[in-house]
Amino acid sequence: MGQPVVHCEVIAENGDKRRSYFGDLFGWEIDSNNPMNYGVIQRDGNTNADGVGIGGGIMQGPEGYEGHVTFYVEVPDVEQPLAKAEQLGGKRLMGPEELPDAGITLGQFSDPEGHPIGLIQS
Repeated sequence: MGQPVVHCEVIAENGDKRRSYFGDLFGWEIDSNNPMNYGVIQRDGNTNADGVGIGGGIMQGPEGYEGHVTFYVEVPDVEQPLAKAEQLGGKRLMGPEELPDAGITLGQFSDPEGHPIGLIQS
């Protein structure tokens, strides 16, 4: 059995505009009332009739960064797939990094074509 995609993320040049855009486009309720101004899209309320769907987030990237769209895969240990991604020709971008007070560890790598992929351990 494979590991599930559990989160999607948009890092944008203008976080406020992208939150407004995707909120209007898909009817997503996006809550960015937090210290990081990270627009959280809860899974609850954003599923199809069968209950299928994932949560996500939208935030502004650093100045001058064009942004990206990625997804996060839940793994039992972030370091193991980061190391394997590198062995298979990918590049480690960050992590493992524990988020204070969140109870999760994140990592991110790019595949051999440069697409960013996230990892999350909860």
